[in-house]
Amino acid sequence: MARDSKSKETKRHGGLGRGIEALFEDEPQIEEAEEEIQDLALSEIRPNPYQPRRNFDEKTLKELADSIKENGVFQPIIVRKSVNGYEIIAGERRCRASKIAKKTTVPAIVRAFTESQMMEVAVLENLQREDLTPLEEAQAYDMLQKNLGLTQEEVSKRMGKSRPYIANYLRLLTLPNKTKHLLQHGDLSMGQARTLLGLKNKDKIDEVAKQVVKEGMPVRKVEALVAKLNSQKTHKKAVQKSAFIKASEHRLADKLGSNVNISESKKGSGRLAISFSSVDELNRILDILGVDLDE
Repeated sequence: MARDSKSKETKRHGGLGRGIEALFEDEPQIEEAEEEIQDLALSEIRPNPYQPRRNFDEKTLKELADSIKENGVFQPIIVRKSVNGYEIIAGERRCRASKIAKKTTVPAIVRAFTESQMMEVAVLENLQREDLTPLEEAQAYDMLQKNLGLTQEEVSKRMGKSRPYIANYLRLLTLPNKTKHLLQHGDLSMGQARTLLGLKNKDKIDEVAKQVVKEGMPVRKVEALVAKLNSQKTHKKAVQKSAFIKASEHRLADKLGSNVNISESKKGSGRLAISFSSVDELNRILDILGVDLDE
């Protein structure tokens, strides 16, 4: 059981771009003494302040605790020394499970990490485990951007993800709070939530999200509902969009990480509208389109 728990925690170590060791190639190099494993008092250890996960599955924690009772902790946690005690860099689940198992100490390696390294390891370790909710993942990318002053392009390179992938997650943070709650607790899927972002009347998102959850709508049905609601006020004047136009809107939105609207006239001409909420987002879209304003 302990070996299985350990493998679940590390199974994606090589699957996210460059891996933890390569994240810090731009950071000042830290002279490390020969590392030794110490038994630290659990009472002196605090969670990583940059931990993106808010929910820890109680069932899997209990399973890990049972394993620790039987076999101990196979893989030491990693911490850094703080003013009072230690802060976890990696291994919060093992700490929590050890407490459940009534342990008083946990094996640990102490390392001298910077704030930015603490943050990136916390995000990457959790992404490797694939158990962050979409909203937690979005908040993690947002934290990296704001606290480290990174652009979306820089976040995508550090995390080994495409820029549209990062942009689509960050868009989830613009959802209203009630809809975020549904997404966080798994009532609403990533696909459903992204589709709801296409509603022109943002005040209706919470209401429609509740309806989507109640009726268990698949994403395609949500898309149809959003399209219907968006056309209600202007359906008499608007030209019915072809399947090609709808598909083009969807693919462009995925590519640019922004809402896209294509209007088509009866004569075959039309208008392409790309939404953005800030100058930085506009610059990001221009970069994707290959538009250089300095030329």
